[in-house]
Amino acid sequence: MTRPQSSNLSDEALLDLVQRQTFRFFWEGAHPLSFLARDRTGLNADASDDLISIGGSGFGVMAIIVAVARGWIEREAAVARLNAMIAFLERTPSYHGLFPHFMNGRTGATIPFGRKDDGADIVETAFLFQGLLCARQFFDGDGADEKSLRDHITWMWSDAEWNWHTRDGRKALTWHWSPNNGFALDAEIRGWNECLIAYVLAAASPRHTIDPAAYHGGFAQSRVFINRRSFYDLELPLGPDFGGPLFFAHYSFCGLDPRGLRDDYADYWRQNVQHTLINYEHCVRNPNGHKGYGPSSWGLTASDDPSGYMAHAPDNDNGVISPTAALSSFAYAPQQSMRAMRHFHDDLGEGIWGRFGFVDAFSETHGWRAETYLAIDQGPIVVMIENFRSGLMWRLFMGDLDVQRGLRRLGFQSPHICA
Repeated sequence: MTRPQSSNLSDEALLDLVQRQTFRFFWEGAHPLSFLARDRTGLNADASDDLISIGGSGFGVMAIIVAVARGWIEREAAVARLNAMIAFLERTPSYHGLFPHFMNGRTGATIPFGRKDDGADIVETAFLFQGLLCARQFFDGDGADEKSLRDHITWMWSDAEWNWHTRDGRKALTWHWSPNNGFALDAEIRGWNECLIAYVLAAASPRHTIDPAAYHGGFAQSRVFINRRSFYDLELPLGPDFGGPLFFAHYSFCGLDPRGLRDDYADYWRQNVQHTLINYEHCVRNPNGHKGYGPSSWGLTASDDPSGYMAHAPDNDNGVISPTAALSSFAYAPQQSMRAMRHFHDDLGEGIWGRFGFVDAFSETHGWRAETYLAIDQGPIVVMIENFRSGLMWRLFMGDLDVQRGLRRLGFQSPHICA
């Protein structure tokens, strides 16, 4: 493992260090041919396979924007990289304009996520377009390369048939469609979970929009959507008891700005703050007596695990801390997140810090650390810390007129939505 830098860094310098080191996963660690984000890679060597994460690539696009804004890479290099990524995507199979969960970064072929999950994944596609629409906003120059980037993003965005996933009278978005198996998996996307962004983008589509009834009658009608009960003396507006894994508060909100975002069901800023604080309080009170838990070491979310991969949460807690959980929560609990970052870097750094930042997860209870970095965990660290520091990604995404139209159609209110 790489030895961390001095523990005498200021808060700002430490934020810079963690963001920049984590960004390297998407720049130096990207697939060498497609430049899309590997699903995961090792602490000391890149993965030997060609597995590409579509959702992780969306977070990677956002991380590249942050890198340009922070001056870590040249704008021209970023535009060249993004144009190459999009050119690759345009050559790969898509399914009514939507992309699979995984693909081969060398050939572009779909890699099935499961036996019948071998086609479109509308949620992973939403994470990808969340990043691409931010890029369309950020790279607004008059040069041919930036104009080409915007044009190709717009063409891909316009071609995506979000409403295909509500066809045949379906009451909610269906997560998967396969050219071989159709809608056989029949997984309706009902909330509360990480999937709000899929409904927003499906409602925002310029050519293939969904009926808002799919959001109100589908996503918002799940038995685990409304909660309004208290956990650790904190009321939780939405979601499963204790809030579920923290990525619910991160993935959709890399672009969606929860500040002032409301609809008939919740104030989404309050939702995410309460969810984060419940997760924090669970680790501080530590009812299961796990080693190392406390106000300096907290954060439960989906990550690698001694037994493989698990969606960790207060009601599914086996002693594994995922750094992305606390670090991607800076906007919601800045003091608690900074204390965790300090502990991870200053006290645990030699064991959990490496070439692309903090390892995916660790457990003092089990004497274990992950030997991996995951795209869907690394990306939100860079993006959500930036949203805390400057609001950059929130400003870009919420400034997109298509996004604003989609939010209006679903009945959202936000100070960022133009009249």
